[in-house]
Amino acid sequence: MDLTTAINTTIKNRRAVFPPMYNGEVIAYDVIEQILENALWAPSHKQTEPWSFKVYSGESLKDLSQYSSNWYKANTPIEKFSEKKYEKTKKKALQSSHVIAIIMNRHAALVPEWEEVAAVACAVQNMWLTATAYGVGAYWSSPKYAIHGDDFFNLEPHQKCLGLMYLGIPVDGLEFKAERAPLEEKVTWI
Repeated sequence: MDLTTAINTTIKNRRAVFPPMYNGEVIAYDVIEQILENALWAPSHKQTEPWSFKVYSGESLKDLSQYSSNWYKANTPIEKFSEKKYEKTKKKALQSSHVIAIIMNRHAALVPEWEEVAAVACAVQNMWLTATAYGVGAYWSSPKYAIHGDDFFNLEPHQKCLGLMYLGIPVDGLEFKAERAPLEEKVTWI
C-alpha cells in the first residue's frame, strides 16, 4: 500500500473503541511509546508544544479506577447516583491496557487558550491515528473526574487535564459502520 492510500485508509478507519471492547491483552511498550512520540509532532503556534501526558498501566490503573469511581460517588447527588454508572466508571480503567491523561500546559503570555486546546487536540489525533495503524483500540473521554482531577494528576497551576485516552487491543470481529456528510455539504468553493 502506498503512503497516500495508507494515510487515507487510517484516517477513515479511526474509530472510538471503548474499554468493554478490549480483549485484556497488554499493548507492547514500544507501541505505546510510538503513539506518544507521534503526538509530539502535532503543530502548535509559536512552538509552545502545550501537551504532556501521564501514562497509567499495570498497578496504576487500579489507582485511576479507585479515584474515578470515588470521585463519581462523592460528586453525584444521592438522587442522581447510579450504582450501574459507578461500577462502569470503576471498570473502565481496569478494562484498558493503558490510560493516558491528556494534559495542556498553558502559555498564557504567548497565545490564546483556544490555540493550545487545538494543538493538544491535534496531538491526540496523531495518537489516535497511530493507535489505529497499530490495530490498537482508542477512545478519548473527557469525564468530570478527569477535568476536575488537578490534585489526582498532580497538576501545576498552568496545567489542565483535557481528558483521558483509553487504549486496548480490540476483541476479534469488531465491525464499525460510519458515515459522514458528503463533501458538498461541508465545503464552499470560492
